[in-house]
Amino acid sequence: MTTSWRAGVCIIQYVFVPPPPQSSENTLFGMGNPLLDISAVVDKDFLDKFGLKLNDQILAEDKHKALFEEIVKRNKVEYHAGGSTQNSVKIAQWMIQKPQKVATFFGCIGADQFGEILKEKAAEAHVDAHYYEQNVEPTGTCAACITGDNRFMGSVSAGPFVANLAAANCYKKEQHLDLDSNWELVKKAKVYYIAGFFLTVSPESIMKVAKHASDNNKIFCMNLSAPFISQFFKEPLMEVMPYVDILFGNETEAATFAKELGFETDDIAEIANKTQNLPKENTKRQRVVVFTQGKEDTVATVGDEVTMFPVLDIDQNDIVDTNGAGDAFVGGFLSALVQEQALEECIRAGHYAANVIIRRVGCTFPERPDFH
Repeated sequence: MTTSWRAGVCIIQYVFVPPPPQSSENTLFGMGNPLLDISAVVDKDFLDKFGLKLNDQILAEDKHKALFEEIVKRNKVEYHAGGSTQNSVKIAQWMIQKPQKVATFFGCIGADQFGEILKEKAAEAHVDAHYYEQNVEPTGTCAACITGDNRFMGSVSAGPFVANLAAANCYKKEQHLDLDSNWELVKKAKVYYIAGFFLTVSPESIMKVAKHASDNNKIFCMNLSAPFISQFFKEPLMEVMPYVDILFGNETEAATFAKELGFETDDIAEIANKTQNLPKENTKRQRVVVFTQGKEDTVATVGDEVTMFPVLDIDQNDIVDTNGAGDAFVGGFLSALVQEQALEECIRAGHYAANVIIRRVGCTFPERPDFH
């Protein structure tokens, strides 16, 4: 609304601000390592039996294999569709609400009971999951062991996390991504998101999707995901980097990335700027770099400038589990991105989603978002 005066008469003009564009089915495409998240309350004896400590986040070894069978026999077992990329697209769908199946997800599972539960849970989250199913490895799982010892101020914290990637490591481009019916779903999307973790599984699949996005001036997003990706999978990471339109990461991942590339700075704004200026294939889109820093400001490149965006305040006593915060931030960001919102709005949506998720155990959320 604008107000002006002419000849002593007040003239009020109403400016119509159109609502954001409606998303349609399969607008957002994600590909990664699908895991069935299994959470259950356990006691100290259970942790001791499997050699676990309260804050462990580990990959399953042989001694942990029986853990997954045993934990499902516990009381109050909860299942959720998990894995980094699947978490993010699931949260994007939750933020958008309608229509359903805005997000497509590809990944590999086993032809087993856990795989069937994972399919059910993805469907309940209204994600259009198309899994490659194989018989060699079982469905990947992540056990969240919730312990009574970890109660604080009336809330419950998840204890150790034990992930068994199993089938998630078995994705095959030729057997799944290259199939005409699946590639049609890829082509339908306008925004693509793949976490860096998938570089350890199928870099050739990432390259095919990234090149498609670049050739068609669509938006390809990626995440640094963990320091070990930059350290030990630098070659495939840098092969895909010219196709990355939006790069996510946290402050630790950004510092490791900078060190591996010889940026010779530990200033996060400078790292963001240098990362933005790395070679890029599609010059129609300037690369955007977004680095989160926990409770500190989020750092993002806006045009040629680096800008700081404050996160939402939260009482430290309300924080239950920060493990899903990064995935949630990306999910919120993507929900605004597919609705063609400005970068500032995407970051605001990301901050909101992360703020909701850290108040709960695992990457879970209430029925509806309260985001305006």
